[in-house]
Amino acid sequence: EVQLVESGGGSVQAGGSLRLACKTSGFIFDDYGIGWFRQAPGKEREVVSCITASDGSTYYANSVKGRFTTSTDNALNTVYLQMNSLKPEDTGVYYCAAEQYLHPDFHLQVVDPGVYDYWGQGTQVTVSS
Repeated sequence: EVQLVESGGGSVQAGGSLRLACKTSGFIFDDYGIGWFRQAPGKEREVVSCITASDGSTYYANSVKGRFTTSTDNALNTVYLQMNSLKPEDTGVYYCAAEQYLHPDFHLQVVDPGVYDYWGQGTQVTVSS
């Protein structure tokens, strides 16, 4: 059974940092692209980043470039999202998602939530001004 479990959300002030983790199980970690998405109230779900453990390639949305970093711990089958210099507009529920053979270079696919087969339950991030 495929499982993705997010952790690490919370409430911080603007300028602060959080690190999210996505613990995965039930599939071959190296074969999957793992994306982070977020959804603010009343807004569509949007991609934040994507990474593949096979070669460490990454993709970032323009809104988070230079502030967020995604990485993997292949021994733990876990993907991280380090979020620095947080802004109130980063507030939302953050989800990790997995899709087999998805590579971060495939931008049109990476940004489409419909492409991903497996999703976590989400973790809330709240940034106050």
